[in-house]
Amino acid sequence: MQRRQLTTRKGKTYTLPMFLPVYQPKSNLIPIDDFKNKFAIEGLILNGFFLYKEAEVREKLEAGVSVQEYIGFNGMVMTDSGAFQGLKRPLYLSNKKIVKFQDVILADIVSPLDLISPPGDNFQTADKKLDSTIKRIREAKEIVQNGILAGVQQGGRFIELRKKSMHALMEIGVEYIAIGSLVPFFNKNHSLSTIKKILRDARSIAGEDLPIHVYGAGDPVELPFIAALGTDIFDSSSYGHYAASGWYMTKYGALTKDQMDKITQCDCKCEACVEAKESGNPEAIFTDRGKLAFHNLYTILDTMNNIRSAIDSNELEKILQDILDVHSLWFPQSLLKQSWEEPNGK
Repeated sequence: MQRRQLTTRKGKTYTLPMFLPVYQPKSNLIPIDDFKNKFAIEGLILNGFFLYKEAEVREKLEAGVSVQEYIGFNGMVMTDSGAFQGLKRPLYLSNKKIVKFQDVILADIVSPLDLISPPGDNFQTADKKLDSTIKRIREAKEIVQNGILAGVQQGGRFIELRKKSMHALMEIGVEYIAIGSLVPFFNKNHSLSTIKKILRDARSIAGEDLPIHVYGAGDPVELPFIAALGTDIFDSSSYGHYAASGWYMTKYGALTKDQMDKITQCDCKCEACVEAKESGNPEAIFTDRGKLAFHNLYTILDTMNNIRSAIDSNELEKILQDILDVHSLWFPQSLLKQSWEEPNGK
């Protein structure tokens, strides 16, 4: 297994895999300066729809201020189109407009306004959404000039439609694959069964060179397995959402304040945890959502560093086995081990 690379239109090359934390300029629990100085983040993802819908921000960006200048970040910036928001409400925005906006503000990776198919969609609904998504990607391919277009795979829970989507993306000639609506399958009791089939097919059809991104993947438990299945790029706001709900991320699974015995075993070295321990009250990490989010992002990025090192040393299997052994003890009802080790599971 080799690590792929991604070179942006600006000429910057990034060695994969990499994690793109979601960043919201006005409400992020972790400030951009910490992203740059404490975490040395190489790339992040913003919601382009949120930028677009604020008239003053949109005008400023369209007048010539790049998205990198706007947020004060010099690394790779991917923008989302608002597709997730469109799942819940009408956006009153065309694919053409939001794609052009992302390209004008110099996003490195531009997302089309795809139609999301959650696992509950039936075949006819998922197929209809997929056809519309493919048309929108074709349209976006003619618009994007400054960035790289993310070719989004949809198809819901149907392997046949997922394959149809991948073949269409290859015919369109996209340079970057983004797998949509995959994480909900894992969120259902940590099952990898469907994910394995979708990602193996995607990598087989895409070949060995194209980067593959899984939208929304940000649980440290899932990242090593998804990376082992040929994925290179991940993004999520999980570090903040988990913190807001009182969850402490570990490489073996997320824990609550009531599980301090397991948290102590992890012996996290991030500054937020060290500060809490030195105060004589390790549970203090749970009293500040910002510090808990800081810990969670540290854990995600530490997991990514371990994945990179393991790929380089051909020891990724050891990481997977360690997670399976401990996770199964901590969460006996989880389907992680069973779903990974089922026939054709490795």
